[in-house]
Amino acid sequence: MEPEKAVILLSGGIDSATTAAIAIEKGFALHALTFSYGQRHGIEIRSALSLVRFFRIKDHKIIDIPAGVFRSALTDASRAVPKNRLPGINEIPDTYVPARNILFLSYALAYAESIAAYHLFIGATAVDYSGYPDCRQEFFKAFQAMANIGTKTGVDGGGFFIETPLINMAKSQIIQKGASLRVDYSLTHSCYDPDPDGLACGACDSCLIRKKGFLEAGIPDPTKYQSGK
Repeated sequence: MEPEKAVILLSGGIDSATTAAIAIEKGFALHALTFSYGQRHGIEIRSALSLVRFFRIKDHKIIDIPAGVFRSALTDASRAVPKNRLPGINEIPDTYVPARNILFLSYALAYAESIAAYHLFIGATAVDYSGYPDCRQEFFKAFQAMANIGTKTGVDGGGFFIETPLINMAKSQIIQKGASLRVDYSLTHSCYDPDPDGLACGACDSCLIRKKGFLEAGIPDPTKYQSGK
């Protein structure tokens, strides 16, 4: 028997890499989607391509969404990426990309139904994150309910499952899990504001969460940071 298919959103970061390893461990044959949506840099797409090779994923599609659809500090170079934010600040930062996961999961759902894959994996976590509303467990439950109401598969009595294996894990736990599955984190990228050579800034939310995660996991951080960071 052939392994069951699953669609995964593969961004090139720690979370999606670990999620891919978990899905493969569960026996799924992965079909990966990566999105080019006007990011300020293409490093995360190159990281996703490296992960595709690392995991030997045979089916990988890069979806192009026109620049300008999203207005965010991640897509608009005229807006500063927030740096050195204090932990515990209860506000959604300017790096929030409006409704991004809604759109990405909609593409994944359409593709999944087209290839008869009923599991959609996304590396979201509600523990160490920047407060984005589309990274919460209630959002994914609502999306799964919508998927099973608004698709032929759902109406015909089948169903889709939005798989969020990291949702209740801190970054250190995610890194430890990935390390146990031999994920090569040197292939991943997290920084919101790398320099032209791809070196991480070390001060944006994503860099701070990444550094803290490796430190608490007791695992060396393979990230190349800008001098002094």
